Amino acid sequence: MSDESAKMMPAKRDKPKINLIGRTEAQLQDFFAGIGEKPFRARQILQWIHQRNATRFDEMSDLSKALRNQLDQVAIIALPEVISEQKSSDGTIKWLFESGAGQAVETVFIPELGRGTLCISSQVGCALDCAFCATGAQGFNRNLNVDEIVGQVTHANRHLPRRPTGDPAISNVVFMGMGEPLANYRNVVLALDILLSDYAYGLSKRRITVSTSGIVPQIEKLGDACNVSLAVSLHAPSDELRDKLVPINRMHPIADLLEACWRYAAKRANRFITFEYVMLRDINDSVEHADELAALLKDRPAKVNLIPFNPFIGNEYERSRPETIRNFQKRLRHHGLVSTTRKTRGDDIDAACGQLAGKVRDKVRVRLSEKKQRTATA
Repeated sequence: MSDESAKMMPAKRDKPKINLIGRTEAQLQDFFAGIGEKPFRARQILQWIHQRNATRFDEMSDLSKALRNQLDQVAIIALPEVISEQKSSDGTIKWLFESGAGQAVETVFIPELGRGTLCISSQVGCALDCAFCATGAQGFNRNLNVDEIVGQVTHANRHLPRRPTGDPAISNVVFMGMGEPLANYRNVVLALDILLSDYAYGLSKRRITVSTSGIVPQIEKLGDACNVSLAVSLHAPSDELRDKLVPINRMHPIADLLEACWRYAAKRANRFITFEYVMLRDINDSVEHADELAALLKDRPAKVNLIPFNPFIGNEYERSRPETIRNFQKRLRHHGLVSTTRKTRGDDIDAACGQLAGKVRDKVRVRLSEKKQRTATA
C-alpha cells in the first residue's frame, strides 16, 4: 500500500473500555472468562469496587500484577461526574450528576436516626407527566444505564461518613428520584442485582424500594425477578381523578393496578405494598376521598404514605392544610389502615418529594419543534 493510500484509510479506533461499576456478578464472570480468567475474579472485583472503594486496578492487591495491567488496558472504574452538591439545613444532601448533552439528574441522601436513605434516579426526566411532579414537567430524554444508576450509590457510599456504629451511611435505597423505574426495567433490575449482592452492597430486599406510577406488566415481572419493596404512586381513589393526576391510569386503571399489587405482595410472606398519596388542597384531600381510598385498600396488604405536596415553579396545585392531612389520616386509621405522613425533608434545596427536576432536554418537544421548523421552511 502506498503512503498516499495509507493516509486515505480511516484511522483504526480503539475498542472502548468497559466500565465495571455497573456490571453484575454474572456479567463480570462472562467478562473474565473472555480474557481467560477464573469466574471467582468477579466477586473480587465487586468487593474492591463497592466495598473497598477502589478507584484504580493497581489498588487490588490480591490480583496478579499481570491481571491488573490487563484490566488497565480493557476496563475502567468510572463514576458519574458531579456537577454540584447542596446541603440542607436538616442534613439532607442533594447531588447533581452530569448525564451528557448539558443534562443532569439528581440524587438525594436523607439522614435519619438509625438509618440513611438514598433516593436515586433512573431516567433523565420522565415521560409519564404526573400533574404534581417537577420531573415530569421537565419532559423526558433517555433512560440511565446501569453504570449511571449504580454510580449514584457508589459516589454517595464513598463520600458519606460511616455511622457511629461503623455501618455504612446508606442503609436504604429508594428508586424515587427522577424517572419511572419500571419504564427502564432492564437497567433497573441489573442495578438491583448489584445492590442486593453480598459482594457489593448486600442490601436486603426490604431495604430497597422501587416506586412506580403503575406500569402493570412490569410490576408482574419485577415480582418474579427480585420482589424488592414496592411503592405505588396512587394519589387518587377513583379512575376519574387519577386519570387527571397520573395519566398512565388511562392505560392501567386502578382495578388492574391493584390486582397486580396484590399478586406482587403474595409472592413473599408478610409483604405489604406502600401506596403513596400526595395531598393536594381541595383536589384529593377530603374525608370522602379518604373513605373511597379505604374501600379500595381495606383488609389488603397495604400501607398508605401521605405526602404533603411540595410546590415548584409553574405548578397550580397547593399543599393541603395540616389539619386536613391529620383528618385524612385519622379517617384512614378509623377504617383500620396503617397510615403515615412523610416528613418534608430538603425543601430548602428543592430536594423534597416531587421537586427533583435536574436538567432535561425533552426529546419529544425537540422533535415537535424541529418538525414545525421543517414544515415552515418547506
